[in-house]
Amino acid sequence: MKRIKGGEEDSDSSSCESPSEACKKVRTQTSEESEAAAASETPESDWVRLPQELLLHIFQYLPLLDRAYASQVCRRWNQAFHMPELWRCFEFELNQPASSYLKATHPDLIKQIIKRHSNHLQYVSFKVDSSTESAEAACDILSQLVNCSLKTLGLISTARPSFMKVPKSHFISALTVVFVNSKSLSSLKIDDTPVDDPSLKVLVANNSDTLRLLKMSSCPHVSPAGILCVADQCHGLRELALNYHLLSDELLLALSSEKHVHLEHLRIDVVSEKPGQHFHTIKKSSWDAMVRHSPKFNLVMYFFLYEDKFGPFFNEEVPVTHLYFGRSVSKEVLGRVGLHCPRLVELVVCANGLRPLDEELIRIAKHCTQLSAIGLGECEVSCSAFVEFVKLCGRRLSQLSIMEEVLIPDHKYSLDEIHWEVSKHLGRVWFPDMMPTW
Repeated sequence: MKRIKGGEEDSDSSSCESPSEACKKVRTQTSEESEAAAASETPESDWVRLPQELLLHIFQYLPLLDRAYASQVCRRWNQAFHMPELWRCFEFELNQPASSYLKATHPDLIKQIIKRHSNHLQYVSFKVDSSTESAEAACDILSQLVNCSLKTLGLISTARPSFMKVPKSHFISALTVVFVNSKSLSSLKIDDTPVDDPSLKVLVANNSDTLRLLKMSSCPHVSPAGILCVADQCHGLRELALNYHLLSDELLLALSSEKHVHLEHLRIDVVSEKPGQHFHTIKKSSWDAMVRHSPKFNLVMYFFLYEDKFGPFFNEEVPVTHLYFGRSVSKEVLGRVGLHCPRLVELVVCANGLRPLDEELIRIAKHCTQLSAIGLGECEVSCSAFVEFVKLCGRRLSQLSIMEEVLIPDHKYSLDEIHWEVSKHLGRVWFPDMMPTW
């Protein structure tokens, strides 16, 4: 009876409501239910409906491991994970856990890439640690890229040159696979590898029309004739990096021929690799031909020589623009730099000795009128000479990295005063460095 009575009371109370209030109550209840349903369905439906192009854009910003996790969310994301656009650029990181703390590309992922995406790869690099096993693994992967057409390839040893420990035949065989199948290789970085002249001929035979950049410093099996073959055939080459022993008058003349495009960068590493090594001299006429053909090219030279090895260098005009001395260099050599390097833009001297470089710096400031960056390490310069150097160069000095220990106080300036005087001539606040910044 009570339930009936209660029901009657409820029905009576509801019947007392006006029609407009009842409709309002129904609309509010319906709206709350629809909002609750939308709140539970919208996230899922929105993520599922993301356009493939937007998914691709998001995936491109994800680290590889996060991208692999995301591919397990749903079928569409897994399909996005395998889109060819995501696999055009890839860096294989090959490290041995026992000898390296760096992360390595998982072997299962490497197998999947070779199986499903080798024909999509275009911009590839291999970063290996100091172990021979990692370098051999890189060669094994290269050997399987028979269906790819690479545009760029880089072989990078993060520590010691581990590719040099791989049997030469194994390395050359793997590299030949890429050279033969690519046909459109434009950039090749193979420093510290056992590449040789015959393999360079294979490179030229298949990629001469497309090669633009070649870096091959410290490749002892390549001869001057081998690199000359590249210059003779690859007329589109714009950047070249090699050791000084491969540089020749014939190479410079080949790079200066009418068929060849204007060279943009030529990097030369001058390293004493064995005791008693002698260095040849490049004729001034060969350098002049190079400048006439490519007047804006940058000649970058890294010197890692002892002082008694500089005899053949800087006795005549050299069109060097960026000059780095990694070991001690004498006052005499720096004096010759000031006389014979009019195109010099950047100069770094890591060490000199205990004799001040006052005259040499002022000579460089007067004759090297394009100099805009200089770094001095274990050297000595009087404060007065340094101020004079800055005054001669003026505001074109965009980078001035001088260790505080380099500056020797004299009768005109103390260390506390020199930064104000230098700042005045530079047009900006300047202080000596507490440690090398180059």
